[in-house]
Amino acid sequence: GISIFRIFDALNDVRNMEKAIEITKREGAHAQGNICYTISPFHNIKHYIDCARRQINLGIDSLNIKDMAGILTPYAAYDLVRAIKSEFDISVQLHCHSSSGMATVSYLKGIEAGADIVDCASAPLALYTSQPAVETVLAMLRGTDKEVNINMDKLKIVSDYFEALSERKNLMRPKQSSIDIAVITHQVPGGMVSNLIAQLEKQKALDKLDDVLEEIPKVRTDLGYPPLVTPTSH
Repeated sequence: GISIFRIFDALNDVRNMEKAIEITKREGAHAQGNICYTISPFHNIKHYIDCARRQINLGIDSLNIKDMAGILTPYAAYDLVRAIKSEFDISVQLHCHSSSGMATVSYLKGIEAGADIVDCASAPLALYTSQPAVETVLAMLRGTDKEVNINMDKLKIVSDYFEALSERKNLMRPKQSSIDIAVITHQVPGGMVSNLIAQLEKQKALDKLDDVLEEIPKVRTDLGYPPLVTPTSH
Protein backbone atom coordinates (compact mmCIF):
# COMPACT_ATOMS: atom_id res chain seq x y z
CA GLY A 1 0.00 0.00 0.00
CA ILE A 2 2.99 2.36 -0.01
CA SER A 3 2.45 5.06 -2.63
CA ILE A 4 5.31 7.53 -2.04
CA PHE A 5 8.93 6.41 -2.31
CA ARG A 6 11.65 8.74 -1.02
CA ILE A 7 14.72 7.90 -3.09
CA PHE A 8 18.17 9.15 -2.15
CA ASP A 9 21.85 8.49 -2.54
CA ALA A 10 24.23 9.18 0.34
CA LEU A 11 26.65 11.01 -1.96
CA ASN A 12 23.95 12.88 -3.90
CA ASP A 13 25.13 10.87 -6.92
CA VAL A 14 22.02 10.84 -9.08
CA ARG A 15 23.38 7.97 -11.17
CA ASN A 16 22.74 5.69 -8.20
CA MET A 17 19.10 6.81 -8.08
CA GLU A 18 18.20 6.32 -11.73
CA LYS A 19 16.97 2.71 -11.57
CA ALA A 20 14.92 3.23 -8.40
CA ILE A 21 13.23 6.28 -9.91
CA GLU A 22 12.60 4.40 -13.15
CA ILE A 23 10.97 1.41 -11.42
CA THR A 24 8.90 3.59 -9.08
CA LYS A 25 7.54 5.58 -12.02
CA ARG A 26 6.94 2.40 -14.03
CA GLU A 27 4.78 0.99 -11.25
CA GLY A 28 2.71 4.17 -11.05
CA ALA A 29 3.92 5.30 -7.61
CA HIS A 30 5.09 8.73 -6.49
CA ALA A 31 8.87 9.08 -6.88
CA GLN A 32 10.25 11.62 -4.44
CA GLY A 33 13.79 12.74 -5.17
CA ASN A 34 16.10 13.77 -2.41
CA ILE A 35 18.96 16.12 -1.59
CA CYS A 36 21.12 15.03 1.36
CA TYR A 37 22.08 18.29 3.05
CA THR A 38 25.54 18.70 4.47
CA ILE A 39 28.07 21.48 5.04
CA SER A 40 31.50 21.40 3.40
CA PRO A 41 33.71 23.48 1.10
CA PHE A 42 32.03 21.77 -1.86
CA HIS A 43 28.35 21.61 -0.88
CA ASN A 44 26.61 24.85 -1.82
CA ILE A 45 23.38 26.00 -3.47
CA LYS A 46 24.86 25.50 -6.94
CA HIS A 47 25.62 21.86 -6.08
CA TYR A 48 22.12 21.29 -4.72
CA ILE A 49 20.43 22.97 -7.68
CA ASP A 50 22.42 20.76 -10.06
CA CYS A 51 21.45 17.70 -8.03
CA ALA A 52 17.79 18.73 -8.14
CA ARG A 53 17.89 19.40 -11.89
CA ARG A 54 19.30 15.96 -12.69
CA GLN A 55 16.58 14.29 -10.61
CA ILE A 56 13.82 16.39 -12.16
CA ASN A 57 15.10 15.40 -15.60
CA LEU A 58 14.57 11.79 -14.51
CA GLY A 59 10.91 12.53 -13.82
CA ILE A 60 10.66 12.78 -10.02
CA ASP A 61 7.26 13.91 -8.71
CA SER A 62 8.54 15.92 -5.73
CA LEU A 63 11.82 16.83 -4.07
CA ASN A 64 12.82 16.38 -0.44
CA ILE A 65 15.63 18.21 1.39
CA LYS A 66 16.99 15.76 3.93
CA ASP A 67 18.73 17.47 6.85
CA MET A 68 19.67 14.27 8.68
CA ALA A 69 22.01 15.91 11.18
CA GLY A 70 19.89 18.95 12.02
CA ILE A 71 22.48 21.42 10.73
CA LEU A 72 20.32 23.33 8.24
CA THR A 73 20.16 26.85 9.64
CA PRO A 74 16.94 28.87 9.24
CA TYR A 75 18.41 31.30 6.72
CA ALA A 76 20.16 28.53 4.79
CA ALA A 77 16.79 26.75 4.62
CA TYR A 78 15.16 29.90 3.26
CA ASP A 79 17.86 30.46 0.65
CA LEU A 80 17.94 26.82 -0.51
CA VAL A 81 14.16 26.40 -0.76
CA ARG A 82 13.76 29.77 -2.48
CA ALA A 83 16.50 28.89 -5.00
CA ILE A 84 14.87 25.55 -5.83
CA LYS A 85 11.35 26.98 -6.08
CA SER A 86 12.62 29.83 -8.26
CA GLU A 87 14.36 27.42 -10.61
CA PHE A 88 11.84 24.58 -10.78
CA ASP A 89 8.08 24.05 -10.65
CA ILE A 90 8.09 21.16 -8.17
CA SER A 91 6.77 20.40 -4.70
CA VAL A 92 9.52 20.78 -2.07
CA GLN A 93 9.50 18.93 1.24
CA LEU A 94 11.70 19.58 4.30
CA HIS A 95 12.94 16.80 6.57
CA CYS A 96 14.99 18.16 9.47
CA HIS A 97 16.16 16.58 12.70
CA SER A 98 16.11 18.63 15.90
CA SER A 99 19.62 17.71 17.06
CA SER A 100 20.88 21.31 17.12
CA GLY A 101 17.56 22.84 18.18
CA MET A 102 17.20 24.77 14.90
CA ALA A 103 14.75 22.56 13.02
CA THR A 104 11.46 24.21 14.03
CA VAL A 105 12.70 27.66 13.02
CA SER A 106 14.26 26.21 9.85
CA TYR A 107 10.82 24.82 9.00
CA LEU A 108 9.27 28.25 9.47
CA LYS A 109 11.83 29.94 7.21
CA GLY A 110 11.55 27.12 4.68
CA ILE A 111 7.77 27.51 4.63
CA GLU A 112 8.17 31.27 4.13
CA ALA A 113 10.41 30.50 1.14
CA GLY A 114 7.82 28.20 -0.41
CA ALA A 115 8.30 24.73 1.09
CA ASP A 116 5.11 22.72 0.53
CA ILE A 117 5.50 19.98 3.17
CA VAL A 118 7.48 19.54 6.40
CA ASP A 119 8.06 16.27 8.25
CA CYS A 120 7.02 16.24 11.91
CA ALA A 121 6.65 13.81 14.80
CA SER A 122 4.06 13.36 17.53
CA ALA A 123 5.10 15.50 20.51
CA PRO A 124 6.21 12.66 22.86
CA LEU A 125 8.53 11.33 20.15
CA ALA A 126 9.64 14.71 18.80
CA LEU A 127 12.74 16.91 19.21
CA TYR A 128 16.08 15.48 20.38
CA THR A 129 17.34 13.66 17.27
CA SER A 130 13.78 13.29 15.96
CA GLN A 131 11.70 15.83 14.03
CA PRO A 132 9.91 18.94 15.35
CA ALA A 133 6.54 18.31 17.02
CA VAL A 134 3.57 18.47 14.67
CA GLU A 135 1.57 20.21 17.41
CA THR A 136 4.17 22.99 17.65
CA VAL A 137 4.32 23.51 13.89
CA LEU A 138 0.52 23.66 13.60
CA ALA A 139 0.32 26.21 16.43
CA MET A 140 3.14 28.21 14.86
CA LEU A 141 1.20 28.53 11.59
CA ARG A 142 -2.19 29.26 13.14
CA GLY A 143 -3.73 32.49 11.90
CA THR A 144 -1.43 32.71 8.88
CA ASP A 145 -2.04 31.96 5.21
CA LYS A 146 -0.09 28.72 5.80
CA GLU A 147 -2.48 27.38 8.45
CA VAL A 148 -3.17 23.64 8.16
CA ASN A 149 -6.60 22.26 9.02
CA ILE A 150 -5.74 19.27 11.21
CA ASN A 151 -7.91 18.28 14.17
CA MET A 152 -5.88 19.00 17.33
CA ASP A 153 -8.22 16.88 19.48
CA LYS A 154 -7.39 13.82 17.40
CA LEU A 155 -3.70 14.68 17.55
CA LYS A 156 -4.04 14.75 21.35
CA ILE A 157 -5.29 11.15 21.28
CA VAL A 158 -2.23 10.12 19.28
CA SER A 159 0.04 12.12 21.58
CA ASP A 160 -1.41 10.54 24.73
CA TYR A 161 -0.86 7.06 23.27
CA PHE A 162 2.80 7.70 22.45
CA GLU A 163 3.37 9.47 25.77
CA ALA A 164 2.34 6.30 27.62
CA LEU A 165 4.31 4.11 25.22
CA SER A 166 7.41 6.27 25.57
CA GLU A 167 7.32 6.04 29.36
CA ARG A 168 6.65 2.29 29.33
CA LYS A 169 9.41 1.52 26.83
CA ASN A 170 11.86 4.12 28.17
CA LEU A 171 12.46 5.37 24.64
CA MET A 172 14.60 8.39 25.52
CA ARG A 173 18.23 7.46 26.08
CA PRO A 174 19.78 9.33 29.02
CA LYS A 175 23.06 9.87 27.13
CA GLN A 176 21.26 11.92 24.46
CA SER A 177 20.83 15.54 25.50
CA SER A 178 17.98 17.56 24.05
CA ILE A 179 20.42 19.90 22.27
CA ASP A 180 23.72 18.72 20.79
CA ILE A 181 25.84 21.85 20.62
CA ALA A 182 28.65 20.01 18.79
CA VAL A 183 26.52 18.67 15.92
CA ILE A 184 27.45 21.57 13.62
CA THR A 185 31.04 20.31 13.82
CA HIS A 186 30.67 16.54 13.76
CA GLN A 187 27.48 16.54 11.59
CA VAL A 188 26.43 13.15 12.95
CA PRO A 189 22.76 12.44 12.11
CA GLY A 190 20.25 11.33 14.71
CA GLY A 191 20.02 7.74 13.52
CA MET A 192 23.79 7.45 13.56
CA VAL A 193 23.97 8.82 17.13
CA SER A 194 21.52 6.28 18.52
CA ASN A 195 23.23 3.46 16.63
CA LEU A 196 26.65 4.67 17.78
CA ILE A 197 25.54 4.79 21.42
CA ALA A 198 24.11 1.28 21.16
CA GLN A 199 27.35 -0.08 19.69
CA LEU A 200 29.50 1.62 22.32
CA GLU A 201 27.25 0.32 25.09
CA LYS A 202 27.67 -3.25 23.83
CA GLN A 203 31.43 -2.78 23.84
CA LYS A 204 31.29 -1.19 27.31
CA ALA A 205 32.95 1.87 25.80
CA LEU A 206 30.26 4.53 26.13
CA ASP A 207 32.80 6.74 27.89
CA LYS A 208 34.58 7.02 24.53
CA LEU A 209 31.62 8.72 22.81
CA ASP A 210 33.12 12.23 22.91
CA ASP A 211 36.41 10.93 21.50
CA VAL A 212 34.58 9.20 18.65
CA LEU A 213 32.58 12.34 17.82
CA GLU A 214 35.80 14.35 17.76
CA GLU A 215 37.41 11.89 15.34
CA ILE A 216 34.50 11.69 12.88
CA PRO A 217 35.07 15.12 11.20
CA LYS A 218 38.73 14.23 10.62
CA VAL A 219 37.79 10.96 8.92
CA ARG A 220 35.08 12.69 6.91
CA THR A 221 37.56 15.27 5.64
CA ASP A 222 39.99 12.53 4.61
CA LEU A 223 37.19 10.83 2.66
CA GLY A 224 36.20 13.97 0.76
CA TYR A 225 33.33 15.30 2.89
CA PRO A 226 30.63 12.66 2.23
CA PRO A 227 27.23 13.47 3.75
CA LEU A 228 26.79 11.32 6.87
CA VAL A 229 23.64 9.43 6.03
CA THR A 230 22.93 5.73 5.44
CA PRO A 231 25.07 3.94 4.44
CA THR A 232 28.06 6.31 4.91
CA SER A 233 26.95 6.98 8.50
CA HIS A 234 27.61 3.34 9.35
